Amino acid sequence: MNVLQIHTKYQQSGGEDTVVAAEAGLLRDAGHTVRLFEEHNHGGTTGAAQLAGALWNPRSARRLESSIEVTRPDVAHLHNTWFAMSSSVVRRLQTLKVPTVMTLHNYRLTCANALLLRDGRPCELCVTGSPLQAVRYGCYRSRPETLVAAGAVALHRRIGTWAHKVDLFLALTEFMKSIMVRAGLPESKIVVKPNFTADPGPRIHPAEQSDTVVFVGRLSEEKGALRLLESWSAAPPKGLRLKIIGDGPLRSALEAQAPSSVEFLGYLPHNEVPALLRSARAMVFPSTWYEGLPMTIVEAFAAGLPVLANDLGAMASIVKPLGAHWLVPPAGTTVADPWVDALARLTDSPAVQEASVQARATYEATYTPQTNLVALEDAYQRVITNTS
Repeated sequence: MNVLQIHTKYQQSGGEDTVVAAEAGLLRDAGHTVRLFEEHNHGGTTGAAQLAGALWNPRSARRLESSIEVTRPDVAHLHNTWFAMSSSVVRRLQTLKVPTVMTLHNYRLTCANALLLRDGRPCELCVTGSPLQAVRYGCYRSRPETLVAAGAVALHRRIGTWAHKVDLFLALTEFMKSIMVRAGLPESKIVVKPNFTADPGPRIHPAEQSDTVVFVGRLSEEKGALRLLESWSAAPPKGLRLKIIGDGPLRSALEAQAPSSVEFLGYLPHNEVPALLRSARAMVFPSTWYEGLPMTIVEAFAAGLPVLANDLGAMASIVKPLGAHWLVPPAGTTVADPWVDALARLTDSPAVQEASVQARATYEATYTPQTNLVALEDAYQRVITNTS
């Protein structure tokens, strides 16, 4: 197949950029032709000027049309149109009769900040209500910028850009699919296709033999690092130590209050993380927002590493195969501090061993490159057949 990827790169490279590159490599290795139509979000005054065009950018649509005239793709795969590209490209694809698939990497089509997060807690006001409610709270950077972001969501919901102009959506999890159906996307047009990661190889030693628990992520409020450290400090699991990988605005405050059993490794190159995962006992993932599909969890499963996570949003369905005791209930529903209770369970070596085996089995069944390739090819063939 001849595939045209369509993507707007973020100012700072992130998970979506990585997924686009990984899928391109996967498809090329299988013999498909993959080309990329790309825009870039820039910072400073240029970024502000681009944001004003987020509602509709005819220049991008014209550039896309020129690219299609040259590449003649069998299928277009949309990833991110926010904000430099705008949704103008979606209607141009329909006009040119190019079968179109779109990956839902986040909740951008229904939420101004794409996270369904407000004041550090999940928020669903705009899922079924007016997206313009976000302006009241300044959910995206500032109120003027929120007005543009929320206006774009409201406009394209009203004129049916997403519901009628995209042939098939790829949701990362069943939870994400359920949210987007409630937000107005046709259920028949959404299939669940998670991301994937390469096999890191066998474990360095069994999980239950390690004394190291790892946290991998940005040290910011929504990732729950502060709550995790408070619980760990209140009742450190006997004989275990916590390694925190990542950086962010809370790092100084966290380091100042951390006990001696906690070590901060800071930012590490991505290629250095798999070895740490393959030698650890468990990963903790205390994020307080719904998440899309955290690649750190997928990478942990590939390493046969159990994950302890909040029973919230996408995390609940991802971690569920390990067993209910690997999901931490919301505060106040069981005990005063459910994370203290949950962390104590990490000392149960037979439970860790069992969960390690299940984590690896879940990876092999769901998150391998081979499984992902079949799902991509099936999605592409479905829209090509339906629009021919």
